[in-house]
Amino acid sequence: MRIAVFGAGAWGTAIASAAAARHDVLLWGRDALQMQQIAQARCNAVYLPEIELPDELRLSSDRDAALAHAHGGLAVIATPMSGLREALAALPAGAAAVWLCKGFEAQTALLGHEMAAAIRPDLKSGIVSGPSFALEVARGRPTALVAASDDESLRDQVVQALHGDALRVYTSADVIGVEVGGAVKNVLAIATGMADGLGLGPNARAALVTRGLAEMTRLGVALGAQAATFMGLSGVGDLLLTATGDLSRNRRVGLELAAGRPLDEILRTLGHVAEGVYAAQMALQRAAAVGVEMPVAQALADVLAQRLTPMQAVQSLLSRDSRAE
Repeated sequence: MRIAVFGAGAWGTAIASAAAARHDVLLWGRDALQMQQIAQARCNAVYLPEIELPDELRLSSDRDAALAHAHGGLAVIATPMSGLREALAALPAGAAAVWLCKGFEAQTALLGHEMAAAIRPDLKSGIVSGPSFALEVARGRPTALVAASDDESLRDQVVQALHGDALRVYTSADVIGVEVGGAVKNVLAIATGMADGLGLGPNARAALVTRGLAEMTRLGVALGAQAATFMGLSGVGDLLLTATGDLSRNRRVGLELAAGRPLDEILRTLGHVAEGVYAAQMALQRAAAVGVEMPVAQALADVLAQRLTPMQAVQSLLSRDSRAE
């Protein structure tokens, strides 16, 4: 299969490397100098310096060449959420495309499938999500993902493109559930990192993850998702990984907030996008529109907006009245 991966960050590089063992894969990045350096070193020194890229993987900064490569095959969009609209708009009519980013668009609070439906209804499109750190995938360590789309043929195409060796791909028709899980888990991972950074202990972590999962599920169901989806890879699976894994950027943001570092300084030194920072307020906006309460997300949003300190946010949650689980 011909596969073009758009976005040469850590996740795009990892997926392209994994797929290149079986398919004709081209990895596109907009920075011509960076792509030239990657091609010469066979290593993405900025985002995945530990990994030697396979010889079979093609590299290019020519968008037209990448779009031509995806013709009749699969386009994989590996940009941050902020780049998804531009990437979708550039695809040729009727293309088959999936995105790897998880979150809400900052200006509109749209999920990826809502954006695609609004601007590119001609595409066969969907999302690939699940508990996955780019470095682990690039190293060939066992990983399970879920490909979600309304189009069954696209789901099958993604399995053909990515499933194999250590990478397992399951399928789902519940695009809403998979997208909500991927977006909200980033918010909850910051909150969990913050609790761990405050030294609140494993009991508090378990409570926060569990109640956060309940919030995620309530929002997803209100938006049209199936509750069972949140018990799967893109729900509890991705939440557990991102909330507790040492490679999680969102968890790292929470740890740094607990240490008292200013948010702008944290983001400046992080080196990667932490989608949960921008998703918190968007999730609350979507929740308010459907009458869903999300106290954990609200407490985190208050910390990010400097309305509360991390400890004050914890106290606001502990002071809530008891209720049925």
